[in-house]
Amino acid sequence: MQLDVFFGWIETLHPVRLIVMTPGIYPAISAIHIAGIAILVGSIVPADLRLLRVIGPQLDAALPTLVRAALIGFAVAAASGLLLASVRIGNYAQNPAFLFKMSVLLMAGVNAVMLRIFGRSKRIVDLVGGRLGRAAAAVSISLWIAAIFAGRWIAFV
Repeated sequence: MQLDVFFGWIETLHPVRLIVMTPGIYPAISAIHIAGIAILVGSIVPADLRLLRVIGPQLDAALPTLVRAALIGFAVAAASGLLLASVRIGNYAQNPAFLFKMSVLLMAGVNAVMLRIFGRSKRIVDLVGGRLGRAAAAVSISLWIAAIFAGRWIAFV
C-alpha cells in the first residue's frame, strides 16, 4: 500500500471525520494539545535547570514528580497531536516544519532514554551537576524549544 493511500484512508476514518465535522472538537483537541505541552515543558525545564545547577537543591525532592508530570504532559500532547495531525496527515507528511518537529521529538526521546541508560541510577537527583546530567539537560532544553518553534511554524510553511 502506498503511503499517500494509507494517509488518505486515515483521513476517512469515522473518528477523524467527527473531529473535522463536529464544531468545537478540533479547537478543544488543540487546547488539550497546548495544555499537554505546557505540562511537559513546565515540568521538564525546571528539572533540566536543576540538572544544570541553575536551580538549587531545594528542588531535589520534587525532581521525580517533575519527571512524572513531564511524562504525563508528553502523553497528553502526543495523543492529542496524533488526533490533530490525522485530519490532514497527507499534508502534514509533506510539511518540512512538521517533519522537523517529529525528528526533534524523536531526538528528545532518545536523549531522555540515553540519560536513563547511561545514568546508571534510577534517581535523577544523583545526576545533578554531573557531566552526563548537564549535557542531557542542555540538549533537552534545546530540543524542546526547537519542538515548540517547529510546532508553531507548521501553519506557516
